[in-house]
Amino acid sequence: MTDFRKMHGLGNDFILLNGINPQQYDLKALAIYLCDRHLGIGADGVLLVLPSDKADIQMRIINSDGSEANMCGNGIRCFAKYVFDNKIITNNTFTIETFAGIIIPQLNIENNVVQSVTVNMGTPNLNRAHIPMLGAEGNVINESISIVDKTLSITSMLMGVPHTMIFVDDVDSTDIVSIGKQIEKHASFPKGTNVNFVEIINTSEIKVRTWERGAGSTLACGTGSCASAVASFLNKKASGKIIVHLAIGNLLIEWIDDKVFMTGPATDVFAGQIDISNYCNK
Repeated sequence: MTDFRKMHGLGNDFILLNGINPQQYDLKALAIYLCDRHLGIGADGVLLVLPSDKADIQMRIINSDGSEANMCGNGIRCFAKYVFDNKIITNNTFTIETFAGIIIPQLNIENNVVQSVTVNMGTPNLNRAHIPMLGAEGNVINESISIVDKTLSITSMLMGVPHTMIFVDDVDSTDIVSIGKQIEKHASFPKGTNVNFVEIINTSEIKVRTWERGAGSTLACGTGSCASAVASFLNKKASGKIIVHLAIGNLLIEWIDDKVFMTGPATDVFAGQIDISNYCNK
């Protein structure tokens, strides 16, 4: 039997596994099984806690459909709290190796309890080729894109993973499933894209709902919240610090000296053991 912990970051939920050798498992099949909300534990993704020769610790993210993501903002807050709570890391600031590079979280601790996590999410990459997105060289800011029944204005960037933002008047009345699916797999994005629907409340508050590549509609997306805040700055719709209102809570996003900082909670749900031997390759 293998130990696991279920956690969530504002409703974006994850299964954390520590100490398994990823080379010994069919990670795609394992994640699909574990994330199934009827037959498994249920989650948006699996986070693997691994040793690193480049940082203090390594995180790998397998989405619920079995695809692997380079980075996950809500996931990395849960990961940071998990390794601290389990005394794998004892400092309140440390380095995490991800496929998107080295990420540095800071644990905000009161009475030895992690209250929130601030993460330096790095610099957003606005270059079209790096998103990647097809088309003329340059940045993708307020650009038109056509889907089946409409033309939309989008802003896109790489925030660890590809993100595309669409500004809407009311996110709650927007068909994020239909539009999200079409934009995610649009021919312009050879590797797909996450899709964020952004409602401007005022110059320091936005409301975001996300269609997540590989996971579908999620209650929260950390990298998407960061990208949505940056897109709001770039389109001159917001300034300064931005509070991002998600389905069940808020994130604070700051863009300082070209670096994006995200602050938000990470919450334990439950722990247990599960048999994953059927997904072992050896």
